[in-house]
Amino acid sequence: MPKIKIKFYTVWKGRATGVFDTWESCRKQVHKFEGARYKSFPTRQAALEALETECYSYTPRKTGFVQPCRDSNAGEPELVSLAVDAASSGNPGKMEYRGVWTATGEEVFRSGLFEEATNNVGEFLALVHGLAFLKKKGLTMPVYSDSVTAMCWVRVKKCRSTVKHTAHNAAMFKQIARAEAWLAENTYTTTILKWDTRNWGEIPADFGRK
Repeated sequence: MPKIKIKFYTVWKGRATGVFDTWESCRKQVHKFEGARYKSFPTRQAALEALETECYSYTPRKTGFVQPCRDSNAGEPELVSLAVDAASSGNPGKMEYRGVWTATGEEVFRSGLFEEATNNVGEFLALVHGLAFLKKKGLTMPVYSDSVTAMCWVRVKKCRSTVKHTAHNAAMFKQIARAEAWLAENTYTTTILKWDTRNWGEIPADFGRK
């Protein structure tokens, strides 16, 4: 008897969003819905992880969707730069983030601990903090992040986390609101670069807890 291939469907934009177990249930959300964004995945876990990640990581970007962000193209990292990263014990769990000078590893800012937070949120907050820091200091150097999710969330100026608001993580959501407000109210020319972990090792801002 042939094996039935099961798929799970992530809907980022539709009549309802979330993960759906059948194509028919997904189709009801996206059929004839303008600007619908959805994709199938082989496992529920993959679909759930994708839901927390901006859809532009999986689908072609809209025409004209431009932000100063590019990949590293291997080679060597630009040492005159800022690197940001986050760490969490549990996901969600206690989270903190920081920024360091890429060349020296010297810490230039650090924030946390935030309760019931995720690493993705921390990466987003770290990147926005880095952008704000560089703009305030009048520095034109690029900023490195090893998180595609954070980079995509910054592009759309919105934290797409699915974490539920509780009394314990109120400080995290306050920080998210501040970050989103900064992105909405500010422009920047800083280039956001993807840290090439495969070729360069861990990003200098890594907390070393893996």
